[in-house]
Amino acid sequence: MTENDKKFESPPGVLVIKTIAMPADTNRHGDIFGGWLVSQMDLGGAILAHACSHNRMTTVAIDKMVFLRPVWVGDVISCYAKVIKKGRTSVGIAVEVWAIRLQDKIYHKVTSGVFTFVAIDEKGRPVPIKWQSAVASH
Repeated sequence: MTENDKKFESPPGVLVIKTIAMPADTNRHGDIFGGWLVSQMDLGGAILAHACSHNRMTTVAIDKMVFLRPVWVGDVISCYAKVIKKGRTSVGIAVEVWAIRLQDKIYHKVTSGVFTFVAIDEKGRPVPIKWQSAVASH
C-alpha cells in the first residue's frame, strides 16, 4: 500500500460528488477516460463555487492536474473540494478524487487538480463575489 492508498480518512474539504464509474465512460481496455474524471471534478468544484457566492460562476482554468492511477468500471469515486484562494471575482478550488475498488475495499487517491471559477453577470462579464461566510471558510 502506498501513501495514496489507505484505510479511508476524509481528505481535506467537503464531499461534493459521489458516483460510480460505468462502462460507457471507458476506453477499449476498460479504463475510465480521464476526461470523465475531469468532468466530475469540474462539477464538484462548481458545486462549492456556487455555494460560496450568490453569483453565476464559470470555470476559467484547470491547473496542476495529476492522474495518479486508473479508475475502473465499478469503482465508486468521491470528489472532495476545498477553497484554497479567494479573490475579488474568482475562487480557486482544490479537488481530490478518491476511488474505492470493489475487490479490495481500499480507498485510492486517483487524481487531483486546482480549478478556478469566476463570478459573471448575465452578459458574461466578471463581477465581485458576494462571499457567504458559512461556506467561504472551507
